Amino acid sequence: MTDTQLPLEGIRVLDLSTVLAAPVTATFLGDFGAEVVKVEEPGTGDFTRAGLGSEDGRHRSLQWVQEGRNKKSVTIDLRTECGRDLVRQLIPQFDVVVSNYRPPTLEKWGLGPETLQQLNPRAVLVFITGYGLTGPYRDRGAFDRISSAFAGLTYVSGEPDRDPVRSGYSVVDYMSAYLAAFATVTALYHRDHRGGTGQIIDLGLYEAGFRASENALLAYGAAGQIRERLGNKNLGIVPASDFDTADERRISLHAGTDPLFRKLAAVLERPDLATDPRFATRTDRVVHQDALYSIITDWVADQTADHAVKLLNDADIPAAPIMNIADIAADPHYSERGTVVTVDDEQHGVLPMAAPLPRMTGTPGRIRTLGPDLGEHTDAVLTEMLGLSGDDLARLRTDGVI
Repeated sequence: MTDTQLPLEGIRVLDLSTVLAAPVTATFLGDFGAEVVKVEEPGTGDFTRAGLGSEDGRHRSLQWVQEGRNKKSVTIDLRTECGRDLVRQLIPQFDVVVSNYRPPTLEKWGLGPETLQQLNPRAVLVFITGYGLTGPYRDRGAFDRISSAFAGLTYVSGEPDRDPVRSGYSVVDYMSAYLAAFATVTALYHRDHRGGTGQIIDLGLYEAGFRASENALLAYGAAGQIRERLGNKNLGIVPASDFDTADERRISLHAGTDPLFRKLAAVLERPDLATDPRFATRTDRVVHQDALYSIITDWVADQTADHAVKLLNDADIPAAPIMNIADIAADPHYSERGTVVTVDDEQHGVLPMAAPLPRMTGTPGRIRTLGPDLGEHTDAVLTEMLGLSGDDLARLRTDGVI
């Protein structure tokens, strides 16, 4: 491919969604070349437009600059029948439609899955709703926090003697976005290379989080075991935890296999630990983990974080400092690998930003544009795709439809 080509060029995506998994799905597709048209509410736009950096009335928060990248913004009021009719006219122009409105709302608006399929049988229709399009909870709403709780992730997160906690980031939203983007590309491949047609992708927001629950359901089904909170420790894998260092930082290490534990014993200058009956096997280490963790804690406490991490990695023991966002922004691996890139935004200036992921050698993603102004592309899109005239647009704008 040439430098100007991207793997999803020629694929059009209509983003009928807000907060956060569904629009990020469209962002991921846009990163790899899809033409993404985002429909937003006139005057306010997507929820992520609000916040730090949007106070000047341009509705371009820092989050929007990233999550709105590689998108065109069209304002249409879906609460009006005229606005919904515009969307119905747009549907046949797109290969993919992404939505996260609740099923009752979609049905009330005449934008339900079956209706959209009739309008465009070849479209891949991606519905990311709180609980999916079917089931007894289909009408309920959810956000990342609610889905994390329902998926069982919150229950197992935190210290065993304290209340459960949610992840500090919207992990379920982003996991769902990657899963939905994968499903979308799979459906497009089936349509375009296997003689298929369009189809409905029905993803409950909780399902990506639930799929990350390892063998918890199997263990419950087989033996009635309920996974509980273990803090920073791993179930059945010892040692694998986090430790405080002499310079008041914290590191994470994993030496839970027998070969890794022997290497750790050497780094600790305690080769006897590898043959100690309390620690010689994985099962022994689990049973006697408190004694082992006490030894490791004392060793780490005498090291600086950087020195301990270097010693461990030099011995091929996986270890890393626990990084905050400032650490990440300054880390050479993030920048040299291209996980973090620098962009120049006309409003916010030079910014570090997450790169399109994953890395692909032949068809890498690209940040072509940053989050647009609200409604920046309304006239161009409606004129090009629907053939509306200047008078048509003026009338719709006067009526508050666009």
